[in-house]
Amino acid sequence: MKFFIHWLITIIALIVAYVVLSPYGWMSIEGSSAVLAFAVMGIVMGLLNTFIRPVLKLLSCAFIVITVGLFMLVINAFLLWFSSWISQQIGIGLAVTWWQGVVYGSIIISVVSFIIHLFIHDRRRA
Repeated sequence: MKFFIHWLITIIALIVAYVVLSPYGWMSIEGSSAVLAFAVMGIVMGLLNTFIRPVLKLLSCAFIVITVGLFMLVINAFLLWFSSWISQQIGIGLAVTWWQGVVYGSIIISVVSFIIHLFIHDRRRA
């Protein structure tokens, strides 16, 4: 159930990032269905965040400490680009085309996910 909730939060964050970045041509949908593209991209991002992100954080912990956490933007941008590349190889998903799309997309996804998690965790405590 927890993975499903995180998957839905990721999909909502991806939709917000797509709405903001698609007018600039930095993000586009590949495949015939937008719903399927967001679902596939959410699954790919969820799996990468579960398995690869902890390894990247461990390997770059010195950079994260030195930059006071700003290096996490680089890790998040890399994971967004990598998940976009994987979904392009599948043929379904979101294509992030420019480096600006990767950087701004990772920031938007992080902020939206953070805000949604704040509301979800507050409801569980109440």
